Amino acid sequence: PSPRSCQPNGANEEALRYEIKELKQKDLALDQEIAQLLSEGYSLEELEKHISLLHEYNDVKDAGQMLLGKLAVIRGVTTKQLYPEYDLELSD
Repeated sequence: PSPRSCQPNGANEEALRYEIKELKQKDLALDQEIAQLLSEGYSLEELEKHISLLHEYNDVKDAGQMLLGKLAVIRGVTTKQLYPEYDLELSD
């Protein structure tokens, strides 16, 4: 069972209300950010393309991190120790 299912009903409802409130605030913030970008001359299609490219980038980066992790285990080193070998920065 999830942690929420173990809580009394009142606590569960309160947690859900809080989560809904947070999601509404995030939704409003995102709407404001979209409006700002649109006012700067970006089109919705362009924004959607950027978002799609960011998702693709993150997927590729995650796969790379996973491979570095497996290589590190095989070699018995840390992932951090592999970065210089592949000309990677720790911020990559």
